[in-house]
Amino acid sequence: MEATETRVRSAMHHAGATALTQLLQFAAPSGHHRTIPCGCGQSAHYREMRAKPVLTVVGPVEVSRPYFLCPHCHRGQFPADVELDMEGTEFSPGVRRMQAAVGQEAPFEQGRQQLKVLAGLDVTAKSVERISEAIGEDVARRQQREIQKAVQLDLPVLVGEPIPILYVQMDGTGIPVVKKETQGRKGKIDGQPAHTREAKLGCAFTQTTWDKEGFPIRDPDSTTYTGAIETAEEFGKRLYVEAWNRGWSRAKKKVVIGDGAGWIWNLAAEYFPSSIQIVDLYHARQHLWDVARKLYPHTQAHQKAWMKVHQKRLLDKGKIAKLVEALRSLASENPAFAEDLRTEADYFATNAQRMRYPAFRKQHLFVGSGVIEAGCKSVIGSRLKRSGMFWAVRGANAILALRCCHLNGRFEDYWEGRRAA
Repeated sequence: MEATETRVRSAMHHAGATALTQLLQFAAPSGHHRTIPCGCGQSAHYREMRAKPVLTVVGPVEVSRPYFLCPHCHRGQFPADVELDMEGTEFSPGVRRMQAAVGQEAPFEQGRQQLKVLAGLDVTAKSVERISEAIGEDVARRQQREIQKAVQLDLPVLVGEPIPILYVQMDGTGIPVVKKETQGRKGKIDGQPAHTREAKLGCAFTQTTWDKEGFPIRDPDSTTYTGAIETAEEFGKRLYVEAWNRGWSRAKKKVVIGDGAGWIWNLAAEYFPSSIQIVDLYHARQHLWDVARKLYPHTQAHQKAWMKVHQKRLLDKGKIAKLVEALRSLASENPAFAEDLRTEADYFATNAQRMRYPAFRKQHLFVGSGVIEAGCKSVIGSRLKRSGMFWAVRGANAILALRCCHLNGRFEDYWEGRRAA
């Protein structure tokens, strides 16, 4: 049965390619259509009909179209290629769409294999890479135009129903890159060069209700992502646009959740000043575990006992002032790592208002950044951090833009926008 299916598909593809080849035989222009405008300001003249092989979703076809040449600048043109969205490529729009779909999902060689098995198309892994990155770069360019509108305060006001609670979360994760992308950058270990570049990822999602115990429930399929390898300032604008598109102006409650990284709260202050700010509870607990391991490096029982007091009775109950006092007392009693303890005390003191966990729970709000942490793994890690991968920043950003567009359910809108352009 499988062999019969494959033969029938091949036959149908062959018939389709034959029919499509006939449809794509353009007639030679006549009359005033034999000249067209040239970019140099002069006119290009019709010279001859030229054939071009193109791979389509039904297989290879041959397109015959008119060729125009400008006698002044000697630039040649194929207007039909522009009309068919096949300028400068040997792949039809349908095939490029397929390549982008598999390229954002899996390694390029795996995408090549998927196209062979699922669509009967023979392409190279390199073509999947080039097309995926080219389309990803186009997605990114369109995003940059929207970001530029935000800078000019020209974003449209989106009307609609009020949103009960809208969350914004952000985090960063390292992406392995080629050596030239880390020149002059310090690694995590002193004296060692960097091997990664940080990709910043942000997400927005909504919450309408909570369960019987009062714990928040994220609205199904409400999470969208945006990210890139870029400065915090550039990323802040990007995330602001995403939040705005998700209805930030219509949200009754606006919440920003992140870990203790300074750049996160700087962006929150600049772009989301009216939001409720929350430090991820589990990240804060990790800071306490670091202290417990320093105090009792060889005794887990003592670590747990110390955590029971300082986490359960102080951190989880939002008694941050008492926690800070306790940490500073420990610093004076333990000169060997007093500096580390003072640093931890400063961390909690700085974020005290963002650690009012009982008050946040009374409002049925999330107090963890699990959504963005999972996003760093599913959006970035599963595609860009596989074994043996090393990226150029340009390529990584292109695939990340394409992947976010696809995961956000906006790829169809993007493709329709290409047709309308």
